[in-house]
Amino acid sequence: MANQHYTPDDAARMAAFDACGRNQRETARQLGIPRTTLQDTIARVTRMAAAGDAPAYDMTKLVPPGFNVRGVSTLYNGRGEVAAQWVKSRADDEARDAAIQAAIDARCEAVRPHPPVELLHRTNADLCNLVTITDAHVGALAWHREGGDDWDLKIAKETLTRCFTGMIRRLPRAGTIIINQLGDFLHTDGLKPVTPGHGHVLDADSRYQKMSEVGCDILEDIIMVALECNERVHLIMAEGNHDESGSGWMRILFKRLFRDNPRITVDDSPLPYYVHRHGQVMLGFHHGHKLKPDQLPKFFAAQFPRMWGVTDKRYCHSGHLHHLHEKDDGGMRFLQHPTLAARDSHASRGGWVSPREAIGITYSMDSEDSRMTVTPLMFAAPERLAA
Repeated sequence: MANQHYTPDDAARMAAFDACGRNQRETARQLGIPRTTLQDTIARVTRMAAAGDAPAYDMTKLVPPGFNVRGVSTLYNGRGEVAAQWVKSRADDEARDAAIQAAIDARCEAVRPHPPVELLHRTNADLCNLVTITDAHVGALAWHREGGDDWDLKIAKETLTRCFTGMIRRLPRAGTIIINQLGDFLHTDGLKPVTPGHGHVLDADSRYQKMSEVGCDILEDIIMVALECNERVHLIMAEGNHDESGSGWMRILFKRLFRDNPRITVDDSPLPYYVHRHGQVMLGFHHGHKLKPDQLPKFFAAQFPRMWGVTDKRYCHSGHLHHLHEKDDGGMRFLQHPTLAARDSHASRGGWVSPREAIGITYSMDSEDSRMTVTPLMFAAPERLAA
């Protein structure tokens, strides 16, 4: 855009295009130019018009880089001359997203990767452990007088780290462990404490950067223990409705953070539906904010037909609603996981009450093998138990 200008040839071609009823083939024939040349002109003029540069249509007021014209209102006098003009602009979503992605990539390039971690235990290659961390809401603020328990950054770090590292150490030593961070790990998605989709005001503890740092510390600790106890670690950073962009930078960060460790893989799919195959078992993952439980089997069958077709048992794991729910439907068992996080004001006032739990599951090559449920008190600090 910076070096492009609206030329007399552009004006003539666009005028002919309009005169021919915007028929590309007929316009190119009348002008005696290749159709591809006309298409290039139309595409270039469209981009310039988005920034306000279309003199043939009396649009000459450019908007700044990173913005597009939302609308132009022109007032003509009796002689057909422009008497006044109003130009309305808006942020260019594609340019903004590209800038954000470039900034994330640049920051992540500077991350020093972890050195390889030594496996400390003998493992069973036929087993796959699944550790699901969902709706942790790191950065949320909860008050015990409303929801029964307190929750802030300090409590979240202590509770999540103790519970999930304790769970991993108690699970069987497996050939594979999936650290399934199933979304809404971070409570907010930017500097403003609001949900990204609907702008609902959230009870938040501290600044976004501090929340992000604490969240990364928690996940690093969990992953390091997983590497010590299991042959391979597969990491999922699912998109949630609270951390639509946060989940994106976490996928990039952790893929680069462990890029020197061949025993860890990261699912970096931007599509908020994830799968993993273990023998004859298909595991599907979705936070739960886009499709309802009865829609997910059909979607996974259509989106991943080959994996669906070669497996005998299929399990779908979801979160989002903070309580346990399980059913069989459409050839797939659906499990909605509970959360370890305390209820915030929104959940407390809405009357949603459920036990604070996390579920670890071990799969064999052909079915579910065993389960483990942990609660905050199981791995609480001694002083908290005494209180």
